[in-house]
Amino acid sequence: MTTVIRERDLEALVVGVTLLGSGGGGDSRAFGRILQRRLGTGDLELLDAADVADGYLSPVGVVGATSVLSEKLPSGREFATAVQAVSRWTDQPVDGLMSLEAGGLNGLSALVAAVDMGLPFVDADLMGRALPRLDQFSWAVAGRSLTPCALSEPGGQVVVVDNIDPAGLERAVRSFVVHTGGWAVLALAPTPAAAAISDAVNGSLARALELGRTHAGLPVSAAPSEVAGALGGRLLGDGRVDEVARYGGRSHGAGGAFGRGTVCVVDEPSRAVVRIETENEYLLAMVDGEPVVTTPDLVCVLDRRTLQPIAVDAIRSGDEVLVIALPGPEWWRHGERLTHVGPRAFGLTCDPLLLAAS
Repeated sequence: MTTVIRERDLEALVVGVTLLGSGGGGDSRAFGRILQRRLGTGDLELLDAADVADGYLSPVGVVGATSVLSEKLPSGREFATAVQAVSRWTDQPVDGLMSLEAGGLNGLSALVAAVDMGLPFVDADLMGRALPRLDQFSWAVAGRSLTPCALSEPGGQVVVVDNIDPAGLERAVRSFVVHTGGWAVLALAPTPAAAAISDAVNGSLARALELGRTHAGLPVSAAPSEVAGALGGRLLGDGRVDEVARYGGRSHGAGGAFGRGTVCVVDEPSRAVVRIETENEYLLAMVDGEPVVTTPDLVCVLDRRTLQPIAVDAIRSGDEVLVIALPGPEWWRHGERLTHVGPRAFGLTCDPLLLAAS
């Protein structure tokens, strides 16, 4: 069944992509407001590849320091500029768009691009959640090249990158955005639809919308276990944040330097200590020192009163929270894929511990 997004769905979709962000992925509310203005009283279909079987898809999204988007807002031209640049370079028209990642603001940014450019949107992405590095795109993990690609920044500069591996692209992108305002739009090469989704995570935004609708339907009086169960996850803790420690930058993987940290929550009913290891996202949760769930599953921290998700960079000591784990994308659970997004990929000496697949 085709999923259709209308104005009344946007609040739920914002919450859903925020949950898929696992504490990261940037603030999706700004793009939620942009999409609301663009969409108006219209609607947007989330298609599958069969709907554009003979077409070429370009994955698009925002890269860099998404926190500065509130200070340096997009003009609206960046997506079209990046897509047109990579289309010219490859001499291949773009017939539809898909997203780079489903978690956080990029769950919505490609939707904004599709509305602005009048292109179909296919519900497929290269992460299924939020992850910090370009070498963690599913295309890269499957051994496919990420180049040629194009970068467009809000000042108008456009750069096309070709003949470079994912680790090199990660370094090139971060160097570019450091000197051009902190963020840019990335558009990957137009790819036949069937090939584009064969190594992608499918249906992430439909899942996000379902999560958001479920979240919106939770009664104010819902017990913590009911909240976790309704969202299809497991309750790890219900209590107050006792400590938030941030350790500054430490480099992991393909050239990224991300701030490491730890969040400790004291579970009110049991007095157990829930410790969460963080980088850009919540990565690993332990209860009284025993690991219980790890990336690529989703560790979500919700405000206990409002049930709104709290981002890694927004959580503070004294917050009263629920810690809930949700199953991550099925795509990452198979074979060698897990090694690219499990805890050891972030420098954590722990084997993956995953919830039962939903």
